[in-house]
Amino acid sequence: MPGTISLHVARKLAGATPSRVAVLALAGGPGQAALPLSEFIASAIAPALGTRDLLVFDQRGTGRSDPLNCPIFSDQLALEDAATPSAFSALVEQCALQIGPSRGAYTTAESVEDIEAIRLAYGYEKLVLYGTSYGTKVALQYAERYPQYVEALVLDSVVPPRGREPYGVPSFQAVGPVLDELCANHACAGITSNPLADLARLTARLRKRALSGSAYDGAGHRHAVSMGELGLWGLLGAGDLDPALRALLPAAVRSALDNDPDPLLRLYLIAQGFIPSLPAGPIDPEAEQTALEEENNALYYATTCEETAFPWQRAAPPATRSEEALAALRAIPSSAFYPFDATTALMAEPTLECERWPDAAPAPSPPGPLPDVPTLILSGAQDLRTPTSYARGVAAEIPGAQLLVVPYTGHSVLGSDLSGCADAAVSAFFAGNAIQPCPPGPNPFAPTPIAPTELARVQPPPGLGGNPGRTLTAALDALVDLNRLVIAATIQADQALPSGSSFGGLRGGYARLTSSAAVLRDFSFVPGVALSGTFPVKEGKLQAATVRVSGSSASPGTIRVGSGEKQVAGTLGGRRFSVSLADVKLSSVGGGFAQWPTQPPILRGLAHRESAGLRGRAVTAGLP
Repeated sequence: MPGTISLHVARKLAGATPSRVAVLALAGGPGQAALPLSEFIASAIAPALGTRDLLVFDQRGTGRSDPLNCPIFSDQLALEDAATPSAFSALVEQCALQIGPSRGAYTTAESVEDIEAIRLAYGYEKLVLYGTSYGTKVALQYAERYPQYVEALVLDSVVPPRGREPYGVPSFQAVGPVLDELCANHACAGITSNPLADLARLTARLRKRALSGSAYDGAGHRHAVSMGELGLWGLLGAGDLDPALRALLPAAVRSALDNDPDPLLRLYLIAQGFIPSLPAGPIDPEAEQTALEEENNALYYATTCEETAFPWQRAAPPATRSEEALAALRAIPSSAFYPFDATTALMAEPTLECERWPDAAPAPSPPGPLPDVPTLILSGAQDLRTPTSYARGVAAEIPGAQLLVVPYTGHSVLGSDLSGCADAAVSAFFAGNAIQPCPPGPNPFAPTPIAPTELARVQPPPGLGGNPGRTLTAALDALVDLNRLVIAATIQADQALPSGSSFGGLRGGYARLTSSAAVLRDFSFVPGVALSGTFPVKEGKLQAATVRVSGSSASPGTIRVGSGEKQVAGTLGGRRFSVSLADVKLSSVGGGFAQWPTQPPILRGLAHRESAGLRGRAVTAGLP
């Protein structure tokens, strides 16, 4: 039925004098609320805000703007029972029926009209549209519909105006270039000479049988884990937002090919959020509400299923849709999905999920011309979900558009580029200067070494030969591995980990981290070598401590090591030693051990509250 919805808008004023132009920010998804990101948005687009106000709003159906709700997605039993694509498609259909006829009112076209309603409500003459991911699609469609009101576009991680290709072919075709850049300049020396071929060999195995192995939880308990081809594709996708996962991947794939599946399965669990083990505690209602506001599954399906250009007739019944979708998939050469296959593409994209969705909106209109306005396009060279080919295609449609491809960077460039190149481009753009390519520089998350499967593969340092020396190297490798685990999990969670988070060792045991200490109990990276002890923590760094080394392969004893120490000393196998850390050849690649950032970065700058200076207001929008 016709009606209205309220859009929650926050505004930050540029100064005492009213501005005639505002920057309007658009979040991703579809389904992501923008207001929780307001602090990050204000920082990322700061060069545009000298004389312009900032508008941040939750798009209709998300966050505080009359959030769309499907009770079926809160039914945990129903979700657990939906083990097949067909069963989940039925849940998505049920979601559509729960929303009712108004489900057709949550498309990108409606969001475009909402932006225009906001512009009119505040009285701005023009807008600078800053969008990320799905937000770029909304921005581009607004620019098509209302070019006269667009002063400029800043598009980060571009989704084309008509959306992603329904089978994700450009994403699959980006896998090779992403791996090539990751391993450029001999960064994967000692791991692989061809990471794409490795991935192809592994996917071929996974089509026959899932990868099976084990992982240790935060209490040191061992669990069976398995992963198929679709899970591997999901792991690559998670790497879009976690450079640590990307860095760990080549060696983990090699390990799996060499019959050591556990490193790759551990990555899979990190990507799914099962690592680390989190401490039990009281439920935080505010945190739960924030989580609900940030992502909206009902809105995602309402928008995606209504307007994606699926290869079927919109009026066809589900069975016919399925036949037409499979026919279209078979028409695509299998090489388009290399090193994965067409089945993975079908399962990974929303085609099967949406085939039972009863459309309530008309088909999206054909794309129109994009306006000749100043445009900055940012693309991460290692972005799979919105690959650079999308950015290049849009740049070709906008006269004079400037495209910056940022090396070693994944999705959401302004939130994940550690080099500062993208920030510099935004500053140059709003200063009226030409955008300069990113200067050459190292990958801050260099690929990591293959995990040793036995102590004999570890190299002893000069001055401490034999098994005691190998034991020392293995012990230090375990500490480096723990650091990598913490960094990868912190980035994946996109927030500081709570005190009490714990990590299972790759080969056993666990480490529990608190604000004041890191407690290791038989934590093991190399089989047969385990560490136990307590490191004091100060300002997020491990302080010097003495730890006990044990295990079936180890030369038992103690070592003293910690932050700022240049020497490691102790007794192993009855031999006293004092060795320079610079002389210890840790498991390395590319000719040397490459350090990751010493503090785990939180890449996307999420803020679970509105930034100071943003004042809220409700704007009414039409609901057909």
